[in-house]
Amino acid sequence: MPLPFRVRRATADDSRRAFDVFLPSVRDLAERQNTPWEVEPEAQWARMAYLFDFLAEHAAEWWIAEEEATGRAIGYARSLERGGLFELAEFFVHPGSQSAGVGAALLARAFPPDRGEVRLIIATTDVRAQGRYYRAGVAARFPIVAMLGTPRSMDPDPSVDAIRLTPTGRQIGELRRIERAVLEFDRGDELEWLLAQREGYLYRRGNEPIGFAFVGRQGTGPIASLEPADQPAILAHVEARAAALEIEKLGFEVPMVNDVALRHLLDRGFRMDPFYTFLMSSRPFGSFDRYIGFSPPFVL
Repeated sequence: MPLPFRVRRATADDSRRAFDVFLPSVRDLAERQNTPWEVEPEAQWARMAYLFDFLAEHAAEWWIAEEEATGRAIGYARSLERGGLFELAEFFVHPGSQSAGVGAALLARAFPPDRGEVRLIIATTDVRAQGRYYRAGVAARFPIVAMLGTPRSMDPDPSVDAIRLTPTGRQIGELRRIERAVLEFDRGDELEWLLAQREGYLYRRGNEPIGFAFVGRQGTGPIASLEPADQPAILAHVEARAAALEIEKLGFEVPMVNDVALRHLLDRGFRMDPFYTFLMSSRPFGSFDRYIGFSPPFVL
């Protein structure tokens, strides 16, 4: 018989407890899909603590489930809200506590049906979770594949200028305008946080902005261009920067409707990771043939 549990609002002090639910949950799914994920927990926490801290600070809703008897964390769910875009960022239940009502209780609180002009989830291929998501009012629009490879230096497109961004620079407004043109929404103050974690670039051809990108040791993205055809030039610069930073393994979260980026990366020797995700939303939105998401794929 399942142990009784309680659900409460989480606080910043729960970040490590949430990670200790996330890690075995993802490992369990990876093993069931024959794509084992072998990581050392403390090393992985050191790599991801910055992201968990950010999500704790910016969460619109964050709920954690605990066993009544022991207080042990057995699940959590967290969402972000950017204007009218309401995104379920995380939804994990410990493998030993699944099918006990924990997931339903968490999802009802973290992803309520009356929030958001567009409701969004970057979902794994776990069919049990996807069933819940469909009942929550979203539908799968397309898969997203991680393209993995070793970055190599390459000659830049001489017609494109890469302008390094700063948190207080006037180009931030141009970046927001590009993101709204591509996605219908922008990240607001998340952009300043991104610039503290990764190098950010605005790309121009002549005086006209054509796109932006973020790249760093902890991951890439988001990356967007106003025209699909400009993505190879942007990706070439991102790859060159990753090589200069001596990043050994580079990954891009590419919507599979983005054929220009996929062909470019395949030609560069990148391979498709078999562990992929789906973008699920309450309605179609954005132009994902010219967009690459945040890596790791917690959020869009």
